[in-house]
Amino acid sequence: MAPPDPLSPVVAALSKPGGGSSDFDLNPDTVLPPDRKLRPAGVLVPLLVTPSGANVILTKRSSALKHHPGQIAFPGGKVDDTDADTTAAALREAHEEIGLPPDNVEILGQLPTHETVTGFTVTPIVGRVVSAFQPRPEPGEVDEVFSVPLDHLTDVANFSVQSRRWLGQRRYYFTVPFGPYYVWGATARILRGLAERMRP
Repeated sequence: MAPPDPLSPVVAALSKPGGGSSDFDLNPDTVLPPDRKLRPAGVLVPLLVTPSGANVILTKRSSALKHHPGQIAFPGGKVDDTDADTTAAALREAHEEIGLPPDNVEILGQLPTHETVTGFTVTPIVGRVVSAFQPRPEPGEVDEVFSVPLDHLTDVANFSVQSRRWLGQRRYYFTVPFGPYYVWGATARILRGLAERMRP
């Protein structure tokens, strides 16, 4: 008898109904222009099953980048004209940023879109990394590629709400730290949405 697939709870969670999220979820006083133009982007939520359990592959962005320097993020980026859709964009970016071949990813589904403060509507594409690979951080874009246990990132108890002043206002956001890694902002909000869907 085959052992249970450790990613089956994720697949079940992806089929649950629910709306999108945004960087403004915890800041209800924020007034967004109704005619704002959002650019489409795709990120890959890469899940790798190991003998010790399932892990989520994340990146630490280069401190030299203009947007979100040094932050923890999923591999991904804006949809280019050459991309067929957001899934193609997420796979292309993951290949460029961490050296993950697109044919080494089994797409499991996607999470609801997330609107960022930088004007993107991000579609998180969830995929199983079929076999282990040697990560290659893209120079100038990615400082580090690392993994965090899926169980840690899908336990609601590991999340907290923190705040800082931004553009003259106090902004609240989710965090889900792991060891030396401070996971916050859009990445933490997307993971929080997955954690909520995986609740029994």
